[in-house]
Amino acid sequence: MLNHLGRVLTRRRQHDPRLYHGNPPMNTDFPEQFFQRQDESADEDFYRQPRFVTHIDDATILRLTEFYRQALAPNSRVLDLMSSWISHLPEEVEYARVSAQGMNLEELNANPRLDAHVVQNLNANPKLPFEDNSFDAVMIAVSIQYLTQPVEVMKEINRCLAPGGQCIVAMSHRLFPTKAIYAFHVLPPDQRVQVVATYMERGGLGKLEVLDRSPENADPLWIVRGFTPS
Repeated sequence: MLNHLGRVLTRRRQHDPRLYHGNPPMNTDFPEQFFQRQDESADEDFYRQPRFVTHIDDATILRLTEFYRQALAPNSRVLDLMSSWISHLPEEVEYARVSAQGMNLEELNANPRLDAHVVQNLNANPKLPFEDNSFDAVMIAVSIQYLTQPVEVMKEINRCLAPGGQCIVAMSHRLFPTKAIYAFHVLPPDQRVQVVATYMERGGLGKLEVLDRSPENADPLWIVRGFTPS
């Protein structure tokens, strides 16, 4: 099954070097089993208990924070999707507003960077409760592997972003195995970032790029970024 899935995912690739830096997005339908999970019970049950832990190494967190420092302009409006008790934003930078969506209220209440937050299961309801053009940047940090309707979420991100806004998806190799979709169990890193770029492309985002910001001797850090039209 793994070899078959890999062949399906790499079939009929398109590559425009002006718009994409890395492996090209996929140009095929996702396989039927792509979004299946070992545990299909209600996500609310899994996330009921707060987890005040970090999911990547400290050195990798520093690299992610540095990327945010470079990529997110001060006084911009930021949305942290699939958030927790920490958003990895640089402490010294002030933003106009930092909003968040997550699955555990205690974790969100403990996040010192948030101005507002909402508890919502994006797998049950991918419709974001925010107005059109209301953010300059949307972040998803080490959580994209849990989405079962990622293209729908990307369409919502596209709707909520202002013209020229950006979506930043940070990825590593750790996951909750029972809640991660099948594809993230079996695909190598270069195809996982390709999958996320495809999510973005099908959600209406463009100027796609993949960046490797992995520190030495620590968890890897791959960043996929896309933009709305200016």
